[in-house]
Amino acid sequence: MPEATSNALVLTAPPGAGTLDDAAIALARPFLAKDALIQDWWLGAGEAWEALFVTEEAADHAPLRARIAAALAPRAIDVNIIPGDMASRRKKLLVADMESTIIQQECLDELADFVGLRARVSAITERAMRGELAFDAALRERVGLLKDLDSSVLDELYARVTLMPGAETLIRTMRASGATCVLVSGGFTYFTERIAARLAFDTQQANTLDIAAGRIAGTVAEPILGRDAKLAALQRLTQEQGLGVALTMAVGDGANDLAMIKAAGLGVAFRAKPIVAAQAAASIVHGDLTALLYLQGYKRSEFA
Repeated sequence: MPEATSNALVLTAPPGAGTLDDAAIALARPFLAKDALIQDWWLGAGEAWEALFVTEEAADHAPLRARIAAALAPRAIDVNIIPGDMASRRKKLLVADMESTIIQQECLDELADFVGLRARVSAITERAMRGELAFDAALRERVGLLKDLDSSVLDELYARVTLMPGAETLIRTMRASGATCVLVSGGFTYFTERIAARLAFDTQQANTLDIAAGRIAGTVAEPILGRDAKLAALQRLTQEQGLGVALTMAVGDGANDLAMIKAAGLGVAFRAKPIVAAQAAASIVHGDLTALLYLQGYKRSEFA
Protein backbone atom coordinates (compact mmCIF):
# COMPACT_ATOMS: atom_id res chain seq x y z
CA MET A 1 0.00 0.00 0.00
CA PRO A 2 1.19 3.58 -0.67
CA GLU A 3 2.79 5.29 2.30
CA ALA A 4 1.00 8.20 3.90
CA THR A 5 2.71 11.58 3.68
CA SER A 6 2.08 14.91 5.36
CA ASN A 7 1.24 18.01 3.38
CA ALA A 8 0.73 21.65 4.22
CA LEU A 9 -2.13 23.69 2.82
CA VAL A 10 -0.92 27.29 3.04
CA LEU A 11 -3.23 30.23 2.48
CA THR A 12 -1.59 33.65 2.17
CA ALA A 13 -2.90 37.15 1.55
CA PRO A 14 -1.36 40.58 1.03
CA PRO A 15 -0.47 42.12 4.42
CA GLY A 16 -3.22 44.44 5.55
CA ALA A 17 -5.65 43.39 2.82
CA GLY A 18 -8.18 41.84 5.20
CA THR A 19 -9.09 39.09 2.74
CA LEU A 20 -7.89 36.17 4.87
CA ASP A 21 -10.11 35.83 7.93
CA ASP A 22 -12.07 33.23 9.87
CA ALA A 23 -14.77 33.23 7.22
CA ALA A 24 -12.24 32.34 4.53
CA ILE A 25 -10.79 29.56 6.69
CA ALA A 26 -14.29 28.19 7.21
CA LEU A 27 -14.64 27.92 3.45
CA ALA A 28 -11.31 26.12 3.02
CA ARG A 29 -11.26 23.70 5.94
CA PRO A 30 -14.12 21.41 4.72
CA PHE A 31 -12.04 20.42 1.68
CA LEU A 32 -9.70 18.51 3.99
CA ALA A 33 -11.17 15.20 5.05
CA LYS A 34 -11.86 15.12 8.76
CA ASP A 35 -9.72 12.04 9.28
CA ALA A 36 -6.85 13.50 7.21
CA LEU A 37 -6.51 16.86 8.99
CA ILE A 38 -3.75 16.81 11.61
CA GLN A 39 -3.58 20.39 12.82
CA ASP A 40 -4.14 23.95 11.65
CA TRP A 41 -3.01 27.35 12.88
CA TRP A 42 -2.33 30.97 11.96
CA LEU A 43 1.20 31.72 10.83
CA GLY A 44 0.38 35.41 10.70
CA ALA A 45 -2.98 36.86 11.71
CA GLY A 46 -4.82 37.96 8.58
CA GLU A 47 -1.81 37.10 6.40
CA ALA A 48 -1.16 33.35 6.50
CA TRP A 49 -2.85 30.19 7.73
CA GLU A 50 -1.81 26.59 7.28
CA ALA A 51 -3.21 23.15 7.83
CA LEU A 52 -1.21 19.94 7.97
CA PHE A 53 -3.00 16.94 6.49
CA VAL A 54 -2.17 13.41 5.39
CA THR A 55 -2.65 11.81 1.98
CA GLU A 56 -1.27 8.89 0.03
CA GLU A 57 2.27 9.68 -1.11
CA ALA A 58 1.39 9.67 -4.80
CA ALA A 59 -1.63 11.95 -4.46
CA ASP A 60 -1.99 14.75 -7.03
CA HIS A 61 -2.92 17.89 -5.12
CA ALA A 62 -3.62 20.10 -8.13
CA PRO A 63 -7.38 19.33 -8.20
CA LEU A 64 -7.71 19.97 -4.45
CA ARG A 65 -5.78 23.22 -4.73
CA ALA A 66 -8.01 24.33 -7.62
CA ARG A 67 -11.21 23.53 -5.72
CA ILE A 68 -10.10 25.49 -2.67
CA ALA A 69 -9.01 28.44 -4.80
CA ALA A 70 -12.41 28.43 -6.54
CA ALA A 71 -14.21 28.40 -3.20
CA LEU A 72 -12.17 31.40 -2.00
CA ALA A 73 -12.49 33.44 -5.19
CA PRO A 74 -12.65 36.37 -5.72
CA ARG A 75 -10.84 37.03 -2.43
CA ALA A 76 -7.15 38.00 -2.83
CA ILE A 77 -5.84 34.76 -1.33
CA ASP A 78 -3.11 32.49 -2.69
CA VAL A 79 -3.64 28.76 -2.22
CA ASN A 80 -0.68 26.38 -2.17
CA ILE A 81 -0.14 22.79 -1.10
CA ILE A 82 3.44 21.77 -0.38
CA PRO A 83 5.23 18.87 1.35
CA GLY A 84 4.81 19.10 5.12
CA ASP A 85 8.10 17.44 6.07
CA MET A 86 9.49 19.82 8.70
CA ALA A 87 13.05 18.52 8.21
CA SER A 88 13.21 20.16 4.77
CA ARG A 89 10.55 22.83 5.11
CA ARG A 90 12.92 25.73 5.80
CA LYS A 91 15.25 26.09 2.86
CA LYS A 92 19.02 26.55 3.09
CA LEU A 93 19.45 28.00 -0.41
CA LEU A 94 17.37 30.65 -2.17
CA VAL A 95 18.03 31.48 -5.83
CA ALA A 96 15.98 34.50 -6.89
CA ASP A 97 15.34 36.28 -10.16
CA MET A 98 15.69 40.06 -9.90
CA GLU A 99 13.45 41.96 -12.32
CA SER A 100 9.71 41.85 -11.54
CA THR A 101 10.63 39.58 -8.63
CA ILE A 102 13.06 41.22 -6.20
CA ILE A 103 12.57 44.64 -7.81
CA GLN A 104 9.38 45.94 -9.37
CA GLN A 105 10.89 47.08 -12.68
CA GLU A 106 12.09 45.50 -15.91
CA CYS A 107 15.29 47.48 -16.37
CA LEU A 108 15.50 47.17 -20.15
CA ASP A 109 11.96 48.47 -20.50
CA GLU A 110 12.83 51.41 -18.27
CA LEU A 111 16.01 52.16 -20.23
CA ALA A 112 14.01 52.15 -23.45
CA ASP A 113 12.06 55.11 -22.04
CA PHE A 114 15.17 57.24 -22.54
CA VAL A 115 15.06 56.67 -26.30
CA GLY A 116 11.27 56.74 -26.68
CA LEU A 117 11.02 53.02 -27.41
CA ARG A 118 9.40 51.72 -24.24
CA ALA A 119 6.33 50.24 -25.94
CA ARG A 120 8.42 48.42 -28.53
CA VAL A 121 10.92 47.02 -26.02
CA SER A 122 8.21 46.12 -23.48
CA ALA A 123 6.40 44.09 -26.13
CA ILE A 124 9.56 42.10 -26.82
CA THR A 125 10.16 41.61 -23.08
CA GLU A 126 6.62 40.37 -22.57
CA ARG A 127 6.90 37.82 -25.36
CA ALA A 128 10.28 36.60 -24.10
CA MET A 129 8.97 36.21 -20.55
CA ARG A 130 5.99 34.23 -21.86
CA GLY A 131 8.40 31.90 -23.64
CA GLU A 132 7.38 32.99 -27.13
CA LEU A 133 10.85 34.29 -28.08
CA ALA A 134 14.35 32.87 -27.53
CA PHE A 135 15.82 34.78 -24.59
CA ASP A 136 19.27 35.39 -26.10
CA ALA A 137 17.92 36.81 -29.36
CA ALA A 138 15.35 38.96 -27.56
CA LEU A 139 18.02 40.38 -25.26
CA ARG A 140 20.34 41.25 -28.15
CA GLU A 141 17.50 42.91 -30.07
CA ARG A 142 16.44 45.07 -27.14
CA VAL A 143 19.98 46.09 -26.19
CA GLY A 144 20.70 46.98 -29.80
CA LEU A 145 17.96 49.60 -29.65
CA LEU A 146 19.83 51.37 -26.85
CA LYS A 147 23.02 51.92 -28.85
CA ASP A 148 24.73 55.28 -28.22
CA LEU A 149 22.57 56.11 -25.19
CA ASP A 150 24.64 57.99 -22.60
CA SER A 151 25.60 55.51 -19.86
CA SER A 152 24.68 58.07 -17.19
CA VAL A 153 21.08 56.91 -17.63
CA LEU A 154 22.02 53.77 -15.70
CA ASP A 155 22.53 55.91 -12.60
CA GLU A 156 19.26 57.73 -13.26
CA LEU A 157 17.37 54.48 -13.60
CA TYR A 158 18.86 52.88 -10.52
CA ALA A 159 17.83 55.91 -8.46
CA ARG A 160 14.19 55.10 -9.18
CA VAL A 161 14.32 51.31 -8.89
CA THR A 162 11.93 50.12 -6.20
CA LEU A 163 12.14 46.89 -4.23
CA MET A 164 9.29 44.41 -4.38
CA PRO A 165 7.30 44.55 -1.13
CA GLY A 166 8.61 41.93 1.29
CA ALA A 167 12.01 41.58 -0.42
CA GLU A 168 14.02 42.97 2.49
CA THR A 169 12.19 40.82 5.05
CA LEU A 170 12.55 37.68 2.93
CA ILE A 171 16.31 37.97 2.50
CA ARG A 172 17.01 39.22 6.03
CA THR A 173 14.97 36.41 7.62
CA MET A 174 16.39 33.60 5.50
CA ARG A 175 19.98 34.76 6.03
CA ALA A 176 19.37 35.10 9.77
CA SER A 177 18.27 31.46 9.70
CA GLY A 178 21.47 30.37 7.99
CA ALA A 179 20.32 30.24 4.37
CA THR A 180 22.42 31.34 1.41
CA CYS A 181 20.62 33.86 -0.82
CA VAL A 182 21.67 34.31 -4.44
CA LEU A 183 20.44 36.85 -6.98
CA VAL A 184 20.43 35.66 -10.61
CA SER A 185 19.28 37.72 -13.57
CA GLY A 186 19.14 37.78 -17.34
CA GLY A 187 19.55 41.53 -16.90
CA PHE A 188 22.71 43.44 -16.12
CA THR A 189 25.40 43.36 -13.46
CA TYR A 190 25.15 47.14 -13.09
CA PHE A 191 21.83 46.55 -11.31
CA THR A 192 22.37 43.13 -9.72
CA GLU A 193 25.56 44.29 -7.99
CA ARG A 194 23.75 47.21 -6.42
CA ILE A 195 20.59 45.33 -5.46
CA ALA A 196 22.61 42.43 -4.05
CA ALA A 197 24.60 44.82 -1.88
CA ARG A 198 21.49 46.71 -0.83
CA LEU A 199 19.71 43.57 0.37
CA ALA A 200 22.80 41.64 1.53
CA PHE A 201 22.50 38.76 -0.93
CA ASP A 202 25.45 36.40 -0.62
CA THR A 203 26.27 36.62 -4.30
CA GLN A 204 24.85 37.61 -7.69
CA GLN A 205 25.19 36.93 -11.40
CA ALA A 206 23.91 38.67 -14.54
CA ASN A 207 24.95 39.84 -17.99
CA THR A 208 27.46 42.62 -18.65
CA LEU A 209 26.21 45.55 -20.68
CA ASP A 210 28.98 46.79 -22.97
CA ILE A 211 29.93 50.45 -22.46
CA ALA A 212 32.26 52.34 -24.82
CA ALA A 213 33.40 55.96 -24.40
CA GLY A 214 30.66 56.62 -21.88
CA ARG A 215 27.88 55.30 -24.09
CA ILE A 216 25.90 52.07 -24.26
CA ALA A 217 27.46 50.10 -27.11
CA GLY A 218 24.29 48.22 -28.02
CA THR A 219 25.84 44.83 -27.25
CA VAL A 220 26.08 42.40 -24.34
CA ALA A 221 29.26 40.56 -23.37
CA GLU A 222 29.22 36.87 -24.30
CA PRO A 223 28.20 34.36 -23.18
CA ILE A 224 24.70 35.58 -22.46
CA LEU A 225 23.37 34.29 -19.16
CA GLY A 226 19.77 33.17 -19.37
CA ARG A 227 17.65 30.14 -18.52
CA ASP A 228 20.48 27.59 -18.53
CA ALA A 229 22.78 29.80 -16.46
CA LYS A 230 20.13 30.21 -13.78
CA LEU A 231 19.60 26.46 -13.58
CA ALA A 232 23.37 25.88 -13.50
CA ALA A 233 23.74 28.35 -10.62
CA LEU A 234 21.12 26.49 -8.59
CA GLN A 235 22.72 23.11 -9.29
CA ARG A 236 26.27 24.32 -8.62
CA LEU A 237 25.42 25.95 -5.30
CA THR A 238 23.37 22.96 -4.20
CA GLN A 239 26.36 20.71 -4.83
CA GLU A 240 28.94 23.08 -3.35
CA GLN A 241 26.97 23.37 -0.13
CA GLY A 242 26.27 19.66 0.08
CA LEU A 243 22.53 20.20 0.20
CA GLY A 244 19.73 17.88 -0.70
CA VAL A 245 17.54 19.34 -3.43
CA ALA A 246 14.64 19.45 -0.96
CA LEU A 247 16.44 22.22 0.94
CA THR A 248 16.52 24.60 -2.04
CA MET A 249 14.09 27.24 -3.25
CA ALA A 250 13.92 29.19 -6.51
CA VAL A 251 11.62 32.09 -7.35
CA GLY A 252 10.95 34.03 -10.53
CA ASP A 253 8.31 35.26 -12.93
CA GLY A 254 9.42 34.57 -16.50
CA ALA A 255 10.05 31.68 -18.87
CA ASN A 256 13.82 31.96 -18.38
CA ASP A 257 13.23 31.18 -14.67
CA LEU A 258 11.24 28.04 -15.32
CA ALA A 259 14.12 25.54 -15.44
CA MET A 260 15.46 26.54 -12.02
CA ILE A 261 11.95 26.77 -10.58
CA LYS A 262 11.18 23.20 -11.66
CA ALA A 263 14.55 21.89 -10.43
CA ALA A 264 14.40 23.42 -6.94
CA GLY A 265 13.03 21.67 -3.89
CA LEU A 266 10.36 24.36 -3.82
CA GLY A 267 9.89 26.38 -6.99
CA VAL A 268 7.75 29.49 -6.66
CA ALA A 269 6.16 31.47 -9.49
CA PHE A 270 5.86 35.03 -8.21
CA ARG A 271 3.28 37.19 -10.02
CA ALA A 272 4.39 35.14 -12.98
CA LYS A 273 3.52 34.61 -16.60
CA PRO A 274 0.95 31.80 -17.17
CA ILE A 275 3.51 29.35 -18.54
CA VAL A 276 5.49 29.65 -15.31
CA ALA A 277 2.57 29.63 -12.88
CA ALA A 278 1.17 26.50 -14.54
CA GLN A 279 4.34 24.48 -13.95
CA ALA A 280 5.65 25.78 -10.63
CA ALA A 281 5.05 23.85 -7.42
CA ALA A 282 3.76 27.03 -5.76
CA SER A 283 2.41 30.31 -7.07
CA ILE A 284 2.00 33.71 -5.43
CA VAL A 285 -0.28 36.09 -7.30
CA HIS A 286 -1.72 38.34 -4.61
CA GLY A 287 0.78 38.41 -1.75
CA ASP A 288 4.20 39.97 -1.41
CA LEU A 289 7.54 38.20 -1.01
CA THR A 290 6.96 37.44 2.68
CA ALA A 291 4.61 34.74 1.36
CA LEU A 292 7.77 32.73 0.58
CA LEU A 293 8.55 32.69 4.29
CA TYR A 294 5.06 31.48 5.12
CA LEU A 295 5.43 28.70 2.54
CA GLN A 296 8.45 27.57 4.54
CA GLY A 297 6.46 27.51 7.77
CA TYR A 298 7.85 30.68 9.30
CA LYS A 299 5.51 32.51 11.67
CA ARG A 300 5.16 36.27 11.45
CA SER A 301 6.80 36.56 14.88
CA GLU A 302 9.92 34.88 13.46
CA PHE A 303 10.51 37.40 10.67
CA ALA A 304 13.82 39.22 11.07
